[in-house]
Amino acid sequence: MNSILRPDVTSSPCMLGEDHADIVRQEPGPQSDALLHGLSRVFGIRPNDNPDDTDTRLLTDLSQLFQRQQIDSESPLERHDQPWARVYLVQHGLLRLFREAPSGKVAIHHFFSEGDLVWPVFGRTRTVRNTLCLTSVTPATLWVADFSRFRSTIRAHGEGLWPRFALALTEELAELTSMREFRKHTMPARERYQLLLEEYPELVKRVPDNQLASWLGVVPATFSRLKTGAIKNPGR
Repeated sequence: MNSILRPDVTSSPCMLGEDHADIVRQEPGPQSDALLHGLSRVFGIRPNDNPDDTDTRLLTDLSQLFQRQQIDSESPLERHDQPWARVYLVQHGLLRLFREAPSGKVAIHHFFSEGDLVWPVFGRTRTVRNTLCLTSVTPATLWVADFSRFRSTIRAHGEGLWPRFALALTEELAELTSMREFRKHTMPARERYQLLLEEYPELVKRVPDNQLASWLGVVPATFSRLKTGAIKNPGR
C-alpha cells in the first residue's frame, strides 16, 4: 500500500475509499521504477542516483530497450519452430516454459513468476530449430525487449559482463531442471508432490492442476489422487 496512516488513526480498509483528512496520499511511482528495480535485482546491482556510475549507466541503457505489455492468461509469447527473439521481465503474473510433441503431449519444464527474467538461453532456441514454447499461465504484466539489442547493450558495458550474466542464469535454470528430472526417476510421486507443496506453495495456489501434473511428471488423475490424499492426511 502506498498510503500512510497516522499512528493515532484507526486504519480501517474502508477509509481508503473515502476522501478522509487523516489519510496522507502519495502519488504512485512511475511504471519504469518497477522495471529498474527488476533489472537491478537480476544483475545484483544496487540502484543509485549517480548518472556517472557504471552500474547506473548499465541499468539506464537496458531500461530504454523495454516496453511494458499486459497480456491475458494463455497468451502465446514464443512458439516452437520459430526463433525466440525477445527477453521478458515479469512484473506480475506467471509464465510457463514447455515443449509440445506433434501428438499434442506437453512437457512443462519451468514456471517463471514475478521478478524473473526470461530469455532464449540456448543457441538453438534462437533459430528455426527452436523446440521451446513460452505462454502465460495467468494474466501478466511484462517488460519486453529485443534479445539481440539486450545482449549487445550488456556487451558494450564490459567484455566479460555478458558471459558472467548468461552463465549465472543458465546454471540456475539447468540446476533446477536437472534436479526435477532426477527426482522423477528416483522418488515416488507422493514424495515429489510433498516437495512441490513445500518448495513452491505459491505455484500450487496459482497454477491449474493439469499443468502442475505435467510439471511433476504424472497424469492428471494421479495428481488428483495425490492432492486428495494430502488434504485428507495433512503432514504425512
